[in-house]
Amino acid sequence: MAVHLQNVEDGVSVEVGKQAWLGIAASLGVSTVAALSNPWNLLNRLDDIAQDIEYVQLSENVWHVLDTTARSLGSGFELSERLNRYICDYCTTPNPPGESLCIACGAPLGDIQPRTCRNCGYVVYKQENICINCGKPV
Repeated sequence: MAVHLQNVEDGVSVEVGKQAWLGIAASLGVSTVAALSNPWNLLNRLDDIAQDIEYVQLSENVWHVLDTTARSLGSGFELSERLNRYICDYCTTPNPPGESLCIACGAPLGDIQPRTCRNCGYVVYKQENICINCGKPV
């Protein structure tokens, strides 16, 4: 499994490489065939089955470590200046922060200006009091 960290204009990009699912599927297939031919064969394959299950959970564990490390280093969840745009409900034009009227059609932007959840970083709107991603109060 590969983890790629890269500096980008808006922060850090994290990509976790795909796991070798074909190898896991083949190993579990061998265990299934062995169990069908003789259930006692499962005793010989318990080690392999445990390793396959551990490997499947590896990606989730890597993301947990990355998230915990980022939080301990004080990373923020605010949108970067370049990405912080308000989309007009009428014409779908992205507008810069602070605009009260759409720069394309002149419609009022009002309550569509988003913010991010302080717990998980998910983008929420002003009228939302609870984050729809993590369920915590905004």
